[in-house]
Amino acid sequence: MRVAEPAADAEPFWPRAPKSLAEAGLRENEVDDLILKFLFNAIAERGYRIAEQVGLRFPVVEELLRKLKADRLIYYKTSLAGGDYVYELTENGRERAFRLNQQSTYFGTAPVPLDQYIASVKAQSISHRKPPLEDIRRAFQDLSIPDDLLSSVGEAIHSGRGMFLFGNAGNGKTSIAERVTKAFGDTIWVPKAIVATGEIIRLYDPNRHVVVNREAPREDRVDGRWIQVERPTIIAGGELQMHNLEVTQIRGTGIGEAPLQLKANCGTMLIDDFGRQRMPVDELLNRWIVPLEHRHDFLQLASGRSIQVPFEELVILSTNLEPRDLVEDAFLRRIPYKIEVCDPTDEAFRNLFLSQAAKLGFECTVEPVTYLIETHFHQEGRGMRFCYVRDLLRQMENRCSLHGLPRVITNDMIDAAVKNYFSIM
Repeated sequence: MRVAEPAADAEPFWPRAPKSLAEAGLRENEVDDLILKFLFNAIAERGYRIAEQVGLRFPVVEELLRKLKADRLIYYKTSLAGGDYVYELTENGRERAFRLNQQSTYFGTAPVPLDQYIASVKAQSISHRKPPLEDIRRAFQDLSIPDDLLSSVGEAIHSGRGMFLFGNAGNGKTSIAERVTKAFGDTIWVPKAIVATGEIIRLYDPNRHVVVNREAPREDRVDGRWIQVERPTIIAGGELQMHNLEVTQIRGTGIGEAPLQLKANCGTMLIDDFGRQRMPVDELLNRWIVPLEHRHDFLQLASGRSIQVPFEELVILSTNLEPRDLVEDAFLRRIPYKIEVCDPTDEAFRNLFLSQAAKLGFECTVEPVTYLIETHFHQEGRGMRFCYVRDLLRQMENRCSLHGLPRVITNDMIDAAVKNYFSIM
């Protein structure tokens, strides 16, 4: 795998298929064990399928299969066209595979060594990328964001380090944070699993990584141990606990699950509703104060050994609480941008209401929106939030659907929606 120091005009990183086990950074016995455990579960399988399973080229795997046959751990069940065979375990092979399965049930893609993963993160890090303002605008084009707020968020993106989004609930802090990664506008390669000091850690997460099916570079085959995904946006809310930030051992499998911040490398890590997590704020801040400063983290494995891994991500903390009441100055210094997401002005609220109403197929003029602002916000002393536009329009949409009313926004329709929505607010 070729990894070079990234440059502005450098060729995009992609993992080339290794031509040998040495090039893959693997030992013969590591792949042998995966093959035996795969056949233990599959009963019988052809050689090309075995190579596909472990993610290595067939010539590399074919040599291992010949040695396993010579050691009388597998045998040829059937010959196939093209010099391939269907393989099955011998009695000795089944006994050995059973013992291996007791130690670890993992028989998936061969893992990528930690040093190769670290090199890939360095080559794909967002810290080297400065998306132009046009790309940042495009990432947020579906949101109504004032220019000064967009500028602050853009500067934080260029810093590559982190931002604190704070302000009243309902003004789009989470929506802004979720779109930050789109400003970089590209994809990355991540290994399905990595290996460190002999322990396998599952990194690719189908629930958090979005796979991209694009044509790989043609001059060589891509390493089957890697997968191309969108730059990740990993979100953790009130459910966040300390074990989510450490390697989690999957009970009874001998497999480790990568922590959230490792899955977020080369993307963004959003802590939503910061201050409302199940773990104390001080505990979270103490856990991350060193990674934020030095751009690397330390993880403890099941064996008790500790490994150093990259912490190359944009950390976003989003809260509707007062930041000074949550964290001390030492931590605030490590999040260089503190950006307040303010309540909408009358003009911003009015423009958003009119545009969203049109998208939903409503006929709406300026007068009923002005009536809403003056009567139900200013006169009532009620603060405006961007989310009220969406929520009130949904109320009106449901009313029209239920009663078969024309989709025309009137003062009466606004009064009915406000009565339902703000009855206890």
